[in-house]
Amino acid sequence: MPGFCNLRTLIFGLGIVFIACGDDASSPNSSEGGEKTSSSSLSPAEGNSDASEPSSSLSSAEENGGVAESSSPAEGKSNASESSNSLSSAEGNETTSSSNAPDSSEGNSEAAETSSSAVPASSDESDPDDSGDDGKCTDCDSFTAADPELTEKGGKGSVTTYGSVTAKETSLGGACNYGQTNIQYYAAIHVNVSPGDDKGPWDGGAACGGCVRVKARTPDGWKRVTVRITDRCPDANCGVDLGGAPASDIMGNRVGRYSGEWEFVSCEGVEGVWGDSTSLWVKEGASKFWSIVHVRNPKDMVKSIAIYGTDTDESYELEMVVGTENFWTVPPEVLQDDKKYRVVVKYRTGTDDEWHIKGSELAVGEANLYLYEHRE
Repeated sequence: MPGFCNLRTLIFGLGIVFIACGDDASSPNSSEGGEKTSSSSLSPAEGNSDASEPSSSLSSAEENGGVAESSSPAEGKSNASESSNSLSSAEGNETTSSSNAPDSSEGNSEAAETSSSAVPASSDESDPDDSGDDGKCTDCDSFTAADPELTEKGGKGSVTTYGSVTAKETSLGGACNYGQTNIQYYAAIHVNVSPGDDKGPWDGGAACGGCVRVKARTPDGWKRVTVRITDRCPDANCGVDLGGAPASDIMGNRVGRYSGEWEFVSCEGVEGVWGDSTSLWVKEGASKFWSIVHVRNPKDMVKSIAIYGTDTDESYELEMVVGTENFWTVPPEVLQDDKKYRVVVKYRTGTDDEWHIKGSELAVGEANLYLYEHRE
């Protein structure tokens, strides 16, 4: 009976529609709802393990409070889909430390940070990471040489290396004249913007002792490291030239010219950039008629050094020596006196340091006057 079959088919079809509508409206455990629950319950820790920001070293994992673990391909795909969220979370976490380091006098109260980090380090909200730039590249070690550019907080351009990335030697002091040091994370900074213009941050050695947070593009995305400036760049197109240990953290064994950016930060609380305690060092050849000094292992770049009489109103603003980079001239009248003086060092950021010493102590060549031994 064709009519009956058609009616039965129609009724049966309506039943299917009714059942389907009932399941859709009443099911609390639909697959779509489950995906939303999974996505919204992603913890900050999971967000920070984004595949686009791999750990560059063990120290970077320790900075995040644990040991870095590699993700499986499946996990990598899952994390990659949420890269913008995890980067924003990491940026927020890093902003707390980086904004305090260069601009606050409370740097010593912060937990120590390691020199190497795969976590976004810039406190600048205009950081390219915010625009979805994951820093990944191909042929990363063959960046085209070009003049470095100055930015509000540092610069951008070539990130290169000198020394051995396998032996990871400590710094020999370079043009900053620090001599043999135990500093493992160090670098040279560019002298010029255009060849011969002397408009780079080196500034006759004024950059010596300051720290720079560097990030570079790699096949795995942005990698970062914090270094102390101990030298000036050797070539015209250099931006930052890394020593062996920090170069290895960013480049591995594939050394070359990388594209990167850098930001000046405080050295306080950063591991790997300290070779010893902070001290005033007197250059060899000093006497009661001539002496120049500099600060070793400072908190940051030295902006000024002044000497004040303890029991008098004497005061002297030291001048930076022209031609002998990173040294300051001590007045002869101080050198010829056994009276106590206060030597006050002001840094680019952070709190001042103050030594209490006899003037004649600054006339002893190669004297290394530790801050902790000359406080009152």
